[in-house]
Amino acid sequence: MKIWKALLVAAAVSTALVANVANAADKKIALVVKALGIGFFEAANKGAQEAAKEIGGVEVIYTGPTTTTAEGQIEVINSLIAQKVDAIAVSANDTDALVPALKKAMDRGIKVISWDSGVAPEGRLMHLNPSSSALIGNMCVKMAADNLPDGKGDVAILSATATATNQNTWIEEMKKVLPNYAGVNIVTTVYGDDLADKSYRETQGLIQSYPNLKAIIAPTSVGIVAAAQAVADAGKIGQINVTGLGLPSEMAGHVKSGASKSFAIWNPIDLGYSATMIANDLINGAEAKPGAELNMGRMGKVKLDDNNEGAMADPFVYDASNVEEFAKIF
Repeated sequence: MKIWKALLVAAAVSTALVANVANAADKKIALVVKALGIGFFEAANKGAQEAAKEIGGVEVIYTGPTTTTAEGQIEVINSLIAQKVDAIAVSANDTDALVPALKKAMDRGIKVISWDSGVAPEGRLMHLNPSSSALIGNMCVKMAADNLPDGKGDVAILSATATATNQNTWIEEMKKVLPNYAGVNIVTTVYGDDLADKSYRETQGLIQSYPNLKAIIAPTSVGIVAAAQAVADAGKIGQINVTGLGLPSEMAGHVKSGASKSFAIWNPIDLGYSATMIANDLINGAEAKPGAELNMGRMGKVKLDDNNEGAMADPFVYDASNVEEFAKIF
């Protein structure tokens, strides 16, 4: 009996050792966000956990500082290096300040990528943009065109500042795709400087100057809310549709009122999911280099450009069917 018990104990110990080895072999991917307690990033974590479950054998460590500082993120990164994680996927508070800590991580064999808000190239293997300028420009025009009466009409653009690089790039991309949307007639571009009151006044000016105006495209989260409010206050709901880039929490009421039929922004759940999938692909031996295509699971593949950057997908469209659900998230 003693021998039998000893054999059972030995078998149990052996099983535990095997389990510990298996657990030690599990991959650890750290999702480092700008700060904890922000709905957008909590939604990204939801996507990251979905990816980890899909892959199997992966632990996602969701972490970040309590405030949106580079110093806070550097502390977090140094802690993750000490924990010997397999990958770090970071949405950076500072493009350059994180580079030394992230280079140290890469020197230790940790795969480092940035997503959402990028790190300078020397501090990461690749960067995942939520979308691309071309995709954003096309989606803005498409949302306007899809809701024009008879597919045609006058459309105005309400931008942020006249010098905003991203805004100007998106507007150029909008103009490039106009041949694909024959009914869209862009009459003018005005600038609200990302100030709610100025954006509101600029929209009032558009309504007065262009009596046949059918849509306003505002590729700015401040401008789109102000424009929708101005359209509502002018009694133009149903006549002028406001679209562009906005946040569900700020636009849900305007979708409900009918001032906005649809708008777009990136889906943070997809973003966290994709970043985790890419990190796992790199851990498994994929190489981040220009022209490479990295796996994003259900989101397909991302192709890297000469700066080792890639775009995840079209901006995600929000309308009456889904805006309330996402308004609770961000």
